[in-house]
Amino acid sequence: MAHYFVSERAYRKRRRVSENQEIEDRLESLIVRVGEKSTASLESNLEGLASVLEADLSTFRNKVLRILTDCAIRMPEKCTIYTTLVGLLNAKEYNFGGEFVEQMVRILKDSLKNCNWNGARYCLRFLADLVNCHVIYAKSILQLLDNLLDAAKEDGVPEVRKSWYIFAVLSCLPWVGRELFEKHEQQLDMLMTTIGVLINKRSKKYVAALRVWTIDVPHTQEEYLDCLWEQIRKLKHDKWNEKHIPRPYLAFSTVLSSALQHDLPVILPPPHHDSFVYPMPSVVFRMFDYTDCPEGPVMPGAHSIERFLIEEHLHQIIEMYHLERKECAGHLLAFPYKNKVPLEYCIVEVILGELFNLPQPRYLEIFYGSLLIELSKLQPSTMPQVLAQATEILFYRIETMNTACFDRFVTWFSYHLSNFQYRWNWDDWEECLKLDHEHPRPKFIKEVLLKTLRLSYHQRIREIMPRSYDCVLPPRPEPFFKYTAEGSSE
Repeated sequence: MAHYFVSERAYRKRRRVSENQEIEDRLESLIVRVGEKSTASLESNLEGLASVLEADLSTFRNKVLRILTDCAIRMPEKCTIYTTLVGLLNAKEYNFGGEFVEQMVRILKDSLKNCNWNGARYCLRFLADLVNCHVIYAKSILQLLDNLLDAAKEDGVPEVRKSWYIFAVLSCLPWVGRELFEKHEQQLDMLMTTIGVLINKRSKKYVAALRVWTIDVPHTQEEYLDCLWEQIRKLKHDKWNEKHIPRPYLAFSTVLSSALQHDLPVILPPPHHDSFVYPMPSVVFRMFDYTDCPEGPVMPGAHSIERFLIEEHLHQIIEMYHLERKECAGHLLAFPYKNKVPLEYCIVEVILGELFNLPQPRYLEIFYGSLLIELSKLQPSTMPQVLAQATEILFYRIETMNTACFDRFVTWFSYHLSNFQYRWNWDDWEECLKLDHEHPRPKFIKEVLLKTLRLSYHQRIREIMPRSYDCVLPPRPEPFFKYTAEGSSE
């Protein structure tokens, strides 16, 4: 009988654990998938999810906290959706909001200490956006941004450390700038003045080595921080109004404005250590402007904040899915704001920007080539034409192209041709064959044909090329028989 009761107790315990696990999995699925395609509106989904989570907080508090903080860092593209959810939960239960903020502060400190720079930046952005949802006091976030800028004022530390802290502060202003402008305009102006002084003090000797082209015509090649600074200055000029970030919390302004807010503790950037590795600087790659795009959505200007936000979002998608090219291509083409921008042009510019990044691309060169092929397959009506237009632009600017980028252009173009039966309008480039064959344009064609030989065979290339290209066509590879050659010893 005693054995029966022990078994019964164990069975009930196992059943309870199993039921709890099911509820936890369901909660995780609901939180992770909020904001995805649904028959109901995003606002009603957020309202329903907040009510479900509030009912389960007493039992699954830690689990909900962990899932929400994970989503905040790992899904930066859904930042405003999760800040709204946290805002609704904070309005329902002030203590939960406090615990969530504590957790995010801990993650920010750990990320800065462990050199997880992207994680730290997404965490900072999330905290900044919580100001819009009345979870954190605006004064608190201003103090945090001031403290982070102190790291850019230090002497005897690497320039890349200073640059990253300025970049982190600037990159969260599109989210919270408007709110700070309305509530603390004077302090925001002081913050901007400080950043301006720090930007002007920077040494940028490395820029020449990171430029894809040696001249600034037709597009200026700006260092990434200088470019973002100009974009933020324009945003300030526009009274901090931008047209790209979704702001679902505006639908809940009445509920959120009545919620109690939290103060952030003092957060100081960890001191520099010789083992710290900071993100490398880069030059912003620009290839298209509004005149290159046909009728349809207009390409945002180079100094509009929308250009920065779109490009950053596309870079995030590439980072998240770079191990699976098909999934990556699908997510790029499913970009949520594709009706507002000439999406194919933005995608091609971002991918080629990563491919030509100096001193080396973020991922293997073959990844970018295979990604562009997948995009061409998924969007055959537009993507091949945009790629052809990009190739023409690169070809006619090749004289001023960095040598390393020239080589990557050769490798990519020959690989791309090999996947599309070597079809190209070669007649358009025939004129350049009159130039000296060491000139970059005929040299490029010659190098491309040499590469295609490795991906095909001489007779095939010979058949597809017009006769006028014989002068740059590589000679037919012939075997050399060492022991039957003239003069060889018997």
